Amino acid sequence: MATIDRQTPTLALAHALAAAGRGLPVFPLSATKLPALRSPHHGEQPPAHCRGECGLPGHGVHDATTDPAAVRALFAAAPRATGYGIACGRPPHRLIGIDLDVDPAYGSDAAGALRQLALQHLFTIPPTVTVLTPSGGRHLWLTGPADATVPNSAGRLAPGIDIRGSGGYLVGPGSVTAHGRYRLAPGTAHLTPAPCPRALLRLLTQPRRPPTTTRGAALTPTPDRRGEGLIQFVLAAHEGQRNTRLFWAACRAYEHGFGDALADALTAAAVRTGLPEHEARAAIASAARLTSRRGEETNDAA
Repeated sequence: MATIDRQTPTLALAHALAAAGRGLPVFPLSATKLPALRSPHHGEQPPAHCRGECGLPGHGVHDATTDPAAVRALFAAAPRATGYGIACGRPPHRLIGIDLDVDPAYGSDAAGALRQLALQHLFTIPPTVTVLTPSGGRHLWLTGPADATVPNSAGRLAPGIDIRGSGGYLVGPGSVTAHGRYRLAPGTAHLTPAPCPRALLRLLTQPRRPPTTTRGAALTPTPDRRGEGLIQFVLAAHEGQRNTRLFWAACRAYEHGFGDALADALTAAAVRTGLPEHEARAAIASAARLTSRRGEETNDAA
């Protein structure tokens, strides 16, 4: 586990500035991997849907910038930041993050699942920037074309494979979190993000199809049946998996329309595994925002 000391914020800023210099929009993160700056709209009722239009910092990924002076100002306002996020989907790189977990509870690791998808759909992941996570997972950096919008998703391609696209962010290498340090995989530091294979891009951008019954009617799992499985999934988490499992389960619950009804039970399950309640609720709120944005994007495109 990496040590967080007085030098950590200084190093986080240095890494963020280096990333910004390569055209990657960045913003400060806390040790929980959440945005380090509190929203200027905190506590407002009804909740504001501002994405930075107010001109104040504290809008998470919407604060991301490549301007060195602006980066320094964000970190000056967040003196306890221990890392930085990289906004995905933004020009010039239009980054797509493939987040691969290594949880044995999935039956096979996510890297193996990605290899299966590659064989099935006839694509190859090219050599690209790869970031090693504290839990033993990997982030693969790919780039997308200007005419494609890749949505964020959790477990949509396969269990353990999360996608960071438009509106999402990746934890940048050099960041320090409560669970350890993110670092570049050996042999990839000199690489630039590779173009996303077309076959994989089609999988990432195709509309999600709801499950159907034999008569073709949409089938929506009930909260009782599906919710119990999600709660057990969270309860089975070990240290280093708790946040990821909770976020994945919350995304599934919100996608199926019973996220709010299951939020308290998911929080209680996460707390039982050792996750602080405020972190659990923050992860669930993040899942709610992500799935809500995805729904808005779908409606806007319809």
